[in-house]
Amino acid sequence: MPFREINAKMVEATVIPGQRMFSQRGAMLAYRGDVTFTPNMAGGQGGVMSMIGRRVAGEATPLMSVEGNGTVMFGHGGHHIQVIALTGDTLYVEADRLLAFDGTLEQGTMFMGSQGGVMGMVRGQVTGQGLFTTTLKGHGSVAVMAHGGVIELPITPGRPVHVDPQAYVAHHGDVRNKLSTALGWRDMVGRGSGEAFQLELSGSGAVYVQASEEKL
Repeated sequence: MPFREINAKMVEATVIPGQRMFSQRGAMLAYRGDVTFTPNMAGGQGGVMSMIGRRVAGEATPLMSVEGNGTVMFGHGGHHIQVIALTGDTLYVEADRLLAFDGTLEQGTMFMGSQGGVMGMVRGQVTGQGLFTTTLKGHGSVAVMAHGGVIELPITPGRPVHVDPQAYVAHHGDVRNKLSTALGWRDMVGRGSGEAFQLELSGSGAVYVQASEEKL
């Protein structure tokens, strides 16, 4: 794993010659060795066409390529950082939550309606996360940002996890997600519990939940 957690808000990455990683632009705090930071106009992996797709989807975030031989410390805005290791599966995460990730991971964009159909699209509107999300697939590590710390909740077959959409950070594995509602007459007259919408994640994998309902 190239990332080492310094504390809850800083990680250190080992940069190896011949291997590239990506980070959010401006996220470098300090470094040792011979390391270069280059603005990545393509916004990550996949070339120009992939970049255009991410911009159309609203999932393009300013990134830089990090290459050389040394170590780099990353952090951004005082946000809490969670390092997620992928072993061939896919991570689903909003682009603005990405702090840094291995350059070996395959980057893509997924239409939310493809998971959960129409409710998937509704979910994008209700959560404020838009209709698309970023995917990272392969073997490697990803550092994501969150408010107030993160907990990893395992998702196992037959035991779905329900998450407040505003507290959702990311998920990975063979997981289906859909928006469930508990709207009743109390919600209609302003006497509801404030938990009218939840994300239901089922299958096999894990979901990351932050200790806040505040978006980045």
